[in-house]
Amino acid sequence: MTTVTTPMTEVEIEARYQSLFGHAAGYLPRDRGTVDDWQAMMRKKAGERGRADHVPSVRALQVLLENDPTLRDRVTRTIKEALRLNPRGIENTEQLLFALDEITRTAPSYRWNPKQRIYFPMSTLFCYMMAVEEGWTLFRDQRFNNALRGILRAWCQYLDSPESRHVLHRNRDGWLSRPACEDFKLYEFDVDWDDEHGGFTSYNDFFHRPIKPEFRPNDALTDPRAVVSVNDGSVANFYPDVQLDDDILDIKDQRYSLRMLLGGYGGTAGFVGGEVLQSFLSGANYHRLHAPVDGEIEYVETVEGLMFSELYSSQVDPSAGTLSQGYQANVNTRGIVVVNSTGPAIGRVGVVPVGITEISSVAITVEKGTRVQRGQEIGHFSYGGSSVCLVFEPDRVDIVVPHGQPGVVTDDGAPIFVNSTIARMTNAAQEPPRQR
Repeated sequence: MTTVTTPMTEVEIEARYQSLFGHAAGYLPRDRGTVDDWQAMMRKKAGERGRADHVPSVRALQVLLENDPTLRDRVTRTIKEALRLNPRGIENTEQLLFALDEITRTAPSYRWNPKQRIYFPMSTLFCYMMAVEEGWTLFRDQRFNNALRGILRAWCQYLDSPESRHVLHRNRDGWLSRPACEDFKLYEFDVDWDDEHGGFTSYNDFFHRPIKPEFRPNDALTDPRAVVSVNDGSVANFYPDVQLDDDILDIKDQRYSLRMLLGGYGGTAGFVGGEVLQSFLSGANYHRLHAPVDGEIEYVETVEGLMFSELYSSQVDPSAGTLSQGYQANVNTRGIVVVNSTGPAIGRVGVVPVGITEISSVAITVEKGTRVQRGQEIGHFSYGGSSVCLVFEPDRVDIVVPHGQPGVVTDDGAPIFVNSTIARMTNAAQEPPRQR
């Protein structure tokens, strides 16, 4: 949700909620009343617990707020503004810290009813805070952002632990239940049905579970000119003639700044005038990443960026949260992999997996100098929201998947699947001198 300077109506609040990435991806309940109930429950539990020690990562945020009155006041003002949108919500910083404690010690349970799904607890906690004017500044504050990163890392450690497997079972609210199998097409994945936890070592191990090869046939085997999809998902945005620097805050024309998108990569200028194709992953998608072209890994980097920041708008725009995906690709936590193609004149391809909101980890599993083939695994997402940008040099490829109007982000674009053709070497492609 984006920020506003005037009070929102109930219709506007609902429109903003439905535009959230977590809502579009199926991680948040379709019924906003479930969010209000969850916040009220956290508020009640915090009151019953009273003052108590926090887990170390939350304690670090508490110390930060105690020692930084300016930041503490901003958090307090944000909470007060959010209470106007949900009077049953979190009332103060102590309740906020309690809720964060609870999140780091739990794994999300499956819910068969989409109206009741709270798979993104931090987004559930922050959704109204992200909607108010103070929230725009708060979630871009590097000190606050770094503290949240520490809390998310602690949660990721729990989701990587065997203790998190308690939600991997076949009962009604388990991720191996029959309704979950149908929702998430578990028959396509490697699951050990003889094991009570499906053979998974943790919740994250389940989240980025491997898929059976027969369900993702590799187009590279029959088409040497093909660029294959890095990930499962749907097309979110296509932008041609991408520039080194551009206005990433234009909510109606979602652009990309190559200098920001590609971090510290020294060959960024070679992509000027090329294309960016961004895709969106839902909770039901396969969350491993595969090489789009045959080639050599030229560059690998992980950028620790923002996590809960969305585009600013001084007026209510019900699509603003969804439209933030282009903006988030430039500023959020992300991995950067550049593959120097050894096939026909496809050139270099940038692969940028982007963490959105509850991202726990963008794991890149290849190193600089590694030789890869199309379809070879190069990384994965751990639990959290996610998106992927592919960056192409100019005049190298033709995008063959439907992508809509350039710069207009959508959450219901054309589906894409790992190893399927998304682009093909253009007939006019030549090998121009490359800028190093």
